[in-house]
Amino acid sequence: MDASYVPSVYATFWALIPPVVAIVLALITKEVYSSLFLGILCGGLLYANFAFEASMLHIFNDGILAAVCDTYNMGILLFLIILGAMVCLMNKAGGSAAFGRWASGRIKSKVGAQLATILLGVLIFIDDYFNCLTVGSVMRPVTDKHKISRSKLAYLIDATAAPVCIIAPVSSWAAAVSGFVEGEDGLTIFLKAIPYNYYALLTIIMMVTMVILKFEFGTMAKEEYWAEIGEENKNDGHFQQVSEGKENGQVKDLIIPIVSLIVCCVIGMIYSGGFFTGESFISAFSNSDASVGLALGSFFALVITIIYYMIRRILKFRECMDCVPEGFKAMVPAIMILSFAWTLKNMTDSLGAKQYVAALVEQSAGSLLNLLPAIIFVIACLLAFATGTSWGTFGILIPIVVTAFSGVDEKMMIISISACMAGAVCGDHCSPISDTTIMASAGAQCDHVKHVSTQLPYAVLCAGVSFVTYLIAGFVKNAPVCLAIGIVLMIGTLVVVKNMFKNKNA
Repeated sequence: MDASYVPSVYATFWALIPPVVAIVLALITKEVYSSLFLGILCGGLLYANFAFEASMLHIFNDGILAAVCDTYNMGILLFLIILGAMVCLMNKAGGSAAFGRWASGRIKSKVGAQLATILLGVLIFIDDYFNCLTVGSVMRPVTDKHKISRSKLAYLIDATAAPVCIIAPVSSWAAAVSGFVEGEDGLTIFLKAIPYNYYALLTIIMMVTMVILKFEFGTMAKEEYWAEIGEENKNDGHFQQVSEGKENGQVKDLIIPIVSLIVCCVIGMIYSGGFFTGESFISAFSNSDASVGLALGSFFALVITIIYYMIRRILKFRECMDCVPEGFKAMVPAIMILSFAWTLKNMTDSLGAKQYVAALVEQSAGSLLNLLPAIIFVIACLLAFATGTSWGTFGILIPIVVTAFSGVDEKMMIISISACMAGAVCGDHCSPISDTTIMASAGAQCDHVKHVSTQLPYAVLCAGVSFVTYLIAGFVKNAPVCLAIGIVLMIGTLVVVKNMFKNKNA
């Protein structure tokens, strides 16, 4: 079609129909590939006004091919493939099994295994993709040992990926947010916004509280029951278990590759941001390209791991090379879902979804000033849920907030920017087409739709408490007081929910 062509439904409510169709179908049918494709098909038909040829050309040329040929996306896919190869190597060398044996002697309970997973997720705050796959690789043998369901592991991974990255000053997410705050000191604004980022902070509080109180609810409770009696994943064909590997593997055969991965990826991130050409460490992170940094870092970590295993004589070179296609195959489900999710995003972009939501926010900015943080939180949730991208949501909403409040009410600007970030992370956390959610499924080797459906009640509960806290913050505007109120509300709500389910099951 002509480059100047604008579809008749551009920047209207119809622009949100394709992701809604994909999400609803995925949750109903429990089948993600066809659901995503049907959402993409809806986008193509709406864009071309239901002309068959034009719809197909838009879907393939501007959608699928554009998504998989994008250099940033290809860097992320390369990172996934290399991570899959490294996980396969660590399993084959017996490192994962050795760590499981070592941890089982020190982590004595389900509570300990879950708290260890949360702690590791909090510590790996550099990037959410890296967090999901690394925490999954390290903790999966431990959580399996203690009969924790893959669904619960996926939730713990997902809830310590984006929610932790969005409150970590040295992370790819902080760099992205800082870049959207034009005309202001982005990093300073980000730091001031952390105490108001209620969804991220309350998600961590919620996870720890539920682990300590030892209760689950919703479909997650069923998954935990099946895991306890050993029935979980028997009919789950999405991810196959990797063999235990060499019996003479040692804990260092897992630790050294993981440490190499962390170090190399950090170096790769700051390299892409210009650290070695004179930029400061913080500036290098702010300017970093996660796609380039993670791809470079993981590649060198893979080379180090292969050399290490050969020096240790635990794997031969041929065995190491066999792990590369095996790792690729293990990541095919995640790669397919990611590619379709990116294509769906291209469809919504071509229909003007961002412009439609931006107009909604601008219309509400002039009235109900004290309610604006809560309103922005809800809009950011819905936008990120529908599009599967939190960074895209930042890019739409944060500039609007800065324009509305800069030089007028700095406190309200900071609270509203926090609401943008928290809502975007919440929607990203809930959405089945979010790349972080897909990565969490891959890291835990859990069926993707099962992961989404089990964590959704947890995320919605936390979102509800966050919404109430933003209502209060719009009037109180005091960070410590509002955060304390939010924490009390979160813990109190969980105690009530636990008692409700306890009475129901009595």
